[in-house]
Formats: sequence, structure tokens, C-alpha cells
Amino acid sequence: MAFDVKEHFLVPRHSLLDSDSVEQIISELGIDKSKLPKIPKGDPAIKEFKPKKGDIVKINRYSPTAGKTTYYRIVD
Repeated sequence: MAFDVKEHFLVPRHSLLDSDSVEQIISELGIDKSKLPKIPKGDPAIKEFKPKKGDIVKINRYSPTAGKTTYYRIVD
């Protein structure tokens, strides 16, 4: 029996950003994308995207107290 980690209620929604979105986010944050925290290429939440090193992943987390928060990670 296979378990899909993305279906677990504690796993936030992950998505891979396209190059236009990456440029927009980097300019909004005012940083170089190499300064973003890293996420391993083999992370179960993103491996279905078949990411390449240097891709940017957007993570949306929902909390009853904090609401929606967005994080960005660079694939290592």
C-alpha cells in the first residue's frame, strides 16, 4: 500500500514557480535567489514536479491562528 505524503493534512501545499514568477518574487523580496533556504530535490512533497537544482518552490501553509503564510525554497 503506497502512501501519498501530499494528502496528509499536516503537509502544506507545494508548487513549482515558472521563471516569470521567480523574477517577480526575487525583485519583491530584494534578495538573490541563492540566499533562499534550501529544499532537497528528493523531498517527497516536490519530487512529482521533477525539479532541477536552482528551481524555486512556493509553499503555502494555513493555520487557524496565523492564517495563510507563504514560504519560498530553492531546490538543492
